[in-house]
Amino acid sequence: MKQVIRIWAGLMLCTATASAQTEVTAGVMRGKDYGVTYTLPKSEIRIEVKVNKVTYTPGEFSRYADRYLRLNHVSGEPEEYWELKGMTVQSAGVPDSEKTYFVKLKDKTVAPLMELTKEGIIKSINMPYSSPSGTAASSSIPVSTRKVNPKDFLTEEILMANSTAKMAELISKEIYNIRESRNALMRGQADYMPADGEQMKLMLANLEEQERAMTEMFSGTYQIEERTFVIRVVPDREYDEEVAFRFSRKLGLLGKEDLAGEPIYMTLKDLNAVDIPEEDKKKVSGVAYNVPGRARVTIKQGTQPLYSGEMPITQFGTTEYLAPALFNKKSTVKVLFNPETGGLIKVDREE
Repeated sequence: MKQVIRIWAGLMLCTATASAQTEVTAGVMRGKDYGVTYTLPKSEIRIEVKVNKVTYTPGEFSRYADRYLRLNHVSGEPEEYWELKGMTVQSAGVPDSEKTYFVKLKDKTVAPLMELTKEGIIKSINMPYSSPSGTAASSSIPVSTRKVNPKDFLTEEILMANSTAKMAELISKEIYNIRESRNALMRGQADYMPADGEQMKLMLANLEEQERAMTEMFSGTYQIEERTFVIRVVPDREYDEEVAFRFSRKLGLLGKEDLAGEPIYMTLKDLNAVDIPEEDKKKVSGVAYNVPGRARVTIKQGTQPLYSGEMPITQFGTTEYLAPALFNKKSTVKVLFNPETGGLIKVDREE
């Protein structure tokens, strides 16, 4: 969450004299002027890419996987590769240096409350900004799992086998015996049936653990490491299948200039949700705010779509102003902004 900076300053005038008028200018004022500088945001597209780094370790008896267990395509060579698992895309606000404004403090004014983010983006006037409820940050705690040693389940006959081939044959027979025992339990035909359902679950889980551990001696094991990368794009125009980043099965996520990976394309289409005059040269008058546009973002790998959705993009919108007269009355005007887009959420008046 962005840190809130509360600044008590004479920003909007609630004055008893007609001579004190709200004055807002573009840019940062220096010298003997006193007031508050605030910024409107522009949209940044954040692509959160989820990938898995997979490390394959072949089993001790991988060469016998097809012969005894009918496991096809089991490799006897270790391998390390990357998988692209998915992504989320959202729009976020970052300060727009071209939309910086200064609200001058004049004499004989009441000083209302103005809230800014730590980046200086305006959040509210004369009212506290409340973050959306129920969105507390979640934390994940890694869960340690006990690594099962398959040799703990091997019988004396298997361990005393005089060749690798014979050991593989005996282990495969043990796997088939475990499967038969599990099936007998599930059908109620076992010689020793469990006393209740909980004991049944425990026995089945134990058999499954033994089977999995011994089967991995043929099929091998996969260690998966989940990683997340964030790609940031600040658009200044529409995009038509431009490279956002690259991905390689061997190297993982790569920059868009690295030709070692396959290109991941992004298309950004302005939905023209806001009517913008061809020549809009408005003079700064009052408190500026954004009217964000909307765009459709599409991301794909070759012909396979990975993401498609709509989101607000301030660069495709326009800038408007709250009339200075709103803040020159005896009543207090409360304004709430969206710090991600700079758009208005609500305007209230308190008598």
